[in-house]
Amino acid sequence: MATPLLPHNLSPWGMFMNADIVVKAVMIGLAFASLVTWTVWLVKTLELFVARMRAYRAMGTIVQARSLQNASAALGSGKNAASLLVQAARQEVDLSAEALDHAGGEGLKERVASRLSRIEAQAARRMTRGTGLLATIGSTAPFVGLFGTVWGIMNAFIGISEAQTTNLAVVAPGIAEALLATALGLVAAIPAVVIYNVFARAIAGYRQVLADAAAGVERLVSRDLDYRAVPARVAAG
Repeated sequence: MATPLLPHNLSPWGMFMNADIVVKAVMIGLAFASLVTWTVWLVKTLELFVARMRAYRAMGTIVQARSLQNASAALGSGKNAASLLVQAARQEVDLSAEALDHAGGEGLKERVASRLSRIEAQAARRMTRGTGLLATIGSTAPFVGLFGTVWGIMNAFIGISEAQTTNLAVVAPGIAEALLATALGLVAAIPAVVIYNVFARAIAGYRQVLADAAAGVERLVSRDLDYRAVPARVAAG
C-alpha cells in the first residue's frame, strides 16, 4: 500500500507548517493584514475620541461666547480643529479691519466662510488617514485567501496523484490546508469592513460637530459686524 505523502496533523499550526511555500506566504500576508486592521482600529479610535471631545468642548465655548474676541480668548492657541476655526476667523477679521470702514461686511463673511470650510475639509481628510487600508484589506483579503486555496488544492491533487490513491486520509489534509487560507482571508476581511463602516459613521459625526462649530463662528463674526455698525448709524443719525 502506498504511503500517504500529505501530513496528517490537522491543527491550524500543523496545517500552516506543512503547507506549500506559496500558501504559507498567503497566510502570513493575511495575518499581517489582520494585525494592521486592529492597529488602525486602536489608533483611530483613540484619535477620534480625543478629537471629538475637544471639538465638543470648543463648540460649547463658541456657542456661549458673546463675540469672536471672547471665543478666541477662551480657546487660546489650541491646535484642535475647532480652535483653528476661531483663530482663522479672528485672523481674517484683523486683516480686513481697515477695509470694513469703507466696505460692508459681506465680503468678510464670504472670506471667513471660505477659510472655515477649508479647515473642516482638512480636518476630515486628516481623520480619514489610515481608513483606506481597511477598505483595501476588506475588499482584497477574501480574494487573496481564495488564491491560496486554489493553489493549495492544486498541490493536494498533485499529492493525490503521486500517492495513487483517493483515500480520504490522503485527500483531506491538503484540502484542509487550502481552505485554511480562505478562512484567514475572511478573518482579515470581515473585521476590516465592519471597522471601516464604523469609522465612516464616526468621522461623519465628527465633521458635523466641526460644521456646527463653524456655523457658530460665522454667527460671532456676523454679530461683531452688527455691533460695529451700530455706532456708525448713531453718529449718522
